[in-house]
This record gives sequence, structure tokens and C-alpha cells, in this order.
Amino acid sequence: MATEREIKLAATTTFRMPDLCGVLDGIAAAPPEPQRLWTRYFDTEDLRLARWGMSLRHRAGKGWTVKLLERPEITFSGNGGTPPPDVVDLVRAVVRLDELQFQAGLDTLRRRIPLHDADGAPVADIFDDEVSVLEGHRTAATFRELEVEVGETTPPDLVDALLDQLRRAGAHTADPMPKYIRALGPRASQPPEVPLPKLASGASAGDVVRRAIAASVIRLIEHDPVMRLDADPEGVHQARVATRRLRSDLRTFRSLIDPVWAADLRDELGWFAGILGSVRDGDVMLARIRRRAAYLPKASSGGAAHVLATLEAARDEAHLELLVTLRGERYIALLGRLVQAGNTPRLVHEADRPAAARLPGLVGRPWRALAKQVRALPDEPTDAELHAVRIRTKRVRYAAEAVAPVVGGQAWAFAAAAADLQDVLGDLNDAVVVENWLREWACGQGSVQGVFAAGELAGLERANAQRRRSRWRKTWNKLAARRLRSWM
Repeated sequence: MATEREIKLAATTTFRMPDLCGVLDGIAAAPPEPQRLWTRYFDTEDLRLARWGMSLRHRAGKGWTVKLLERPEITFSGNGGTPPPDVVDLVRAVVRLDELQFQAGLDTLRRRIPLHDADGAPVADIFDDEVSVLEGHRTAATFRELEVEVGETTPPDLVDALLDQLRRAGAHTADPMPKYIRALGPRASQPPEVPLPKLASGASAGDVVRRAIAASVIRLIEHDPVMRLDADPEGVHQARVATRRLRSDLRTFRSLIDPVWAADLRDELGWFAGILGSVRDGDVMLARIRRRAAYLPKASSGGAAHVLATLEAARDEAHLELLVTLRGERYIALLGRLVQAGNTPRLVHEADRPAAARLPGLVGRPWRALAKQVRALPDEPTDAELHAVRIRTKRVRYAAEAVAPVVGGQAWAFAAAAADLQDVLGDLNDAVVVENWLREWACGQGSVQGVFAAGELAGLERANAQRRRSRWRKTWNKLAARRLRSWM
């Protein structure tokens, strides 16, 4: 079953599994398959992984498993003594310099009941788990949980029939809390290390700044494992967005923040953003060239493959440099500082003023700088001039999004218009960068096929750049509409 769904129910220790044969016409249940599972969960002393919504476990005979936020489980081989380096590396952003220790053990008697249709094809599984929470050699608690696992081949009516049968036998709605969280106790349900504060109606300017910083720190830490796995380019992309937002917010709200503290943090974020940029630029260029290559004639496929191979090698080298950085002391120290910043940024007394009175004016400052820059442009601005407009537009957008939770709908509408302009100018800049790279690459090649394909690809990018150039003024006029700025 390619896509699985799990439905959990709770049951008492005296619950008796009903006969599931014939729960629907043609459905047969195989005899239960008992299995003993001994699982050890590891975490920091303050249960940081659990509080972030992650877990690290070792299961006898199954190895190590890391569960990340909204990601498939990742399994590593190894014994249950201490987490191996590859496992620790994956959760390093959360653990940092703290030690992973054994925190809880689960002894589970699992009975699996497979369900098949009339042709013998699997359609669902029932798992009946009797769980003992162990503290040393002592059983601290017990509970029982049923799990109905269904997939694409499950008949639509089977789920309701199974749940109805199990509830008739005494099962009831399960506690949504995962088993290991229950095993770890109340401390595992405490707020995460960097909570995202809610903004009340009378929020101060400092409350908004604190929330903006926390949101970006959370984004960075959540995507750190994705960067390390290198299975999804969104990992690097979202980490880069987080660092850029942080630097932008520290700049926009600088009158509310200790200047020395903010400048030092901006410098460190700039260092890390540069390393992320090398990988992200490679990802963007690869995606664009692959997309353009699909439109080339078949005779150009070999040359396009040569272009892509060169770019892939450079991108992979940049990612290796990123991995070295992610495992280095400087990055770990930066994460520690960011966690502190997300909780207690160094604000000045001015930050105690009401957000609704203080912040719109702070957004107005980068907006006026952007508007002045656009007014000074010639009728046919250069690529570099439009790239500079894009950078300022991004700052304006981030600032508007930061204050929108207290300003309201107009700020969100303004931020959305800024995002549209940023997208148009961003696509234009990407096209220019890729075109220039292709032409430089072609100058150093001896392959006629490669040179010809690079020229074709560069031509497609130039055509795309011209289309974006024709749109940017119209998109700018929408952003510059006075009705979107009445709140400033």
C-alpha cells in the first residue's frame, strides 16, 4: 500500500479482540501474529526532541529510528548502547552540545492481524499493542492501544465497519498523544524550546519583534535535518529564507533592538547565508536548466546533459561545504544564540510601546527607500538596478508580514503585493544569472554539442527575462497603490 493511514483507538487491559472475519463480505482475518518489541527512547535531559515534536528510538533487531517533523521516519543500523554519529548529526540542531541519554523504555506485546480480500490481497492491518512503560526494571505504567492501518487498496466501507466492530467490543477514542510522549511523562508535553508567542490585541512592539525572530529561528531548526539529508531542496531554501528574514527583521526593527547585539548577530547570519546561497543557487539553476532542456530538440539532449553534469558537480561540492559548516562549532554556537534570541531578544525601552502605534512607521521607512529607488530608475533599467529593487522589495515584504498580525488585513494585502513584485523580479534575476553562467560556461568548452546546447538554453532564459521585464512595472504599480498603504 503506497499511501498509508493510521487510526488509533484505546482499550482496557481486559479488552477482547472480536472476530473480524466477515466484517465485510469477502474480508478474511488471519490469525494474530504476536511480536515482542523492546524500544528505548533517547533525548536530552530537558526532553528537547520530544518538545520539538521529534523522537529518537532504538528497537531491538530494527536499529535506530529518527522521527522528524512531518517527514518519513529515517532508520539507521546499530546496537542500542549509544546513538551513532550519523543519528546524532541528524538531530544536532536541536541537541547542539547536549548529551543524548536514555529516557524511557517501552516493552510492547504487539499482535498484528492482517486482513485480506477474497483474492488474498492485503487490504488492512490491525495492531493490538499492550504497552508497559519501564523505569529500570520496574513497570511504571501500562496501557493498551489499537491501530487500524489502511491504504489505497482498502475498500471504502471497511474502515467504518472495522471501527464499529472494535467500538462494540469496548474500544474507544484514543489519546492522540504518541506512546513515547506518554512514557516520558508531563515534561515531554511542555512548550517547545522556542515557542511561537501569540500576539494579544494590546501587544507591544517588542512582542512583535520577538515573534518575528522566533518564527524564523523555528523555521531554520526545523529544516536543518532536511539540509543534512539533502533529499529535498526545500531544506536549504527554507533555511536561507529564515536567515534572510532574520537579517531583514534585525535591520527593520533596529531602533527597538540593542544595536551591538543585532549587528553581531546579523554578521553571523550573513556568513551562514552565504554558504547556503551557494547550494541554493545551484538548486535554482539546475531546476531552471532541466525545465528549459525539456524544450530543446532531441539533437541537443547530449549537449544539455553535459551542461547539467557540470552544474550538478558544482552544486554537490557546495553541499559538501555546507555539511562541514553544519557540523562545525561556529554554526552550533550560532544556533544557541538564535534560540536565545527567539526567546529573549535584547530589546530597548522603546520596544515597550504599543505595537499598533510604533511599528507602522518602521515599515514605512523601508517602503519610502524602495519608492525613492524606483522613481530614480531610467525608462530601461539595467538588470543590476532591478535586482537592487528586488532586494529592497523583499525587506519591505518581510517587514509588512512581521507587523501584519497586529495591523491586520491591509498589511497582509500590501505584503502579498510585495511578494508578487518580488516573484517577478526574482524570476528575472534568476534568468539573467543562468544566462550569464551558460555563456561563460560555453566559452571554456571544447564540445561543440555542449556549446550549442548552452546557447539554446541561454536564448530561452533571455526570452523569459524579457517577458518578466515587460511585467514588472505593472506589478510595481499595484504595490504602490495608496489604498494598500493607508495603515503606514
